[in-house]
Amino acid sequence: MNNIQEIYQNTIKFAAQLHADKNQTIPGTNLPYVVHLSNVAMEILIASEKSENFDTEFAVQLALLHDTLEDTVVTFEQIENEFGKKVAQGVLALTKNSDLEKSEQMMDSLRRIQQQPKEVWAVKLADRITNLQRPPHFWKAEKIQKYKEEAQIILNELRGGNEYLENRLKEKIETYNQ
Repeated sequence: MNNIQEIYQNTIKFAAQLHADKNQTIPGTNLPYVVHLSNVAMEILIASEKSENFDTEFAVQLALLHDTLEDTVVTFEQIENEFGKKVAQGVLALTKNSDLEKSEQMMDSLRRIQQQPKEVWAVKLADRITNLQRPPHFWKAEKIQKYKEEAQIILNELRGGNEYLENRLKEKIETYNQ
């Protein structure tokens, strides 16, 4: 079995290349998107130390791959071939369905996440924790408020997924944009 460091390295290289091919950066910055992915993975690694019965390898792969189907040219089949069916299904659950109305996409994704192992829930929580940094300078107050409300919905819907990350997200929501 590969160790967590090898799994992390192989997965981050795969994801980083896909996002770099699209010249993707963190919104409102010139930072490469891989910084966001590594921040989500960092939240997962810390949560794994504070959680029982937590599949760290699986969760780290999900953390690093969570935006690949949504934001890059990679297919479900490519992820499945490289990382296995369980990882591919987790990434798919974390991916918004662009065929739906924008207003329905988040709840649809949350419903699909709820059908997955708790590590998938943890990645969604970690993703929103990471995204609740200072909002991009061009966001209007209305968008910032909506983003905060979405974070509360995520917290409510994924309660019971990972206590440590739930508490982290609750704190981030309380201090967001202060």
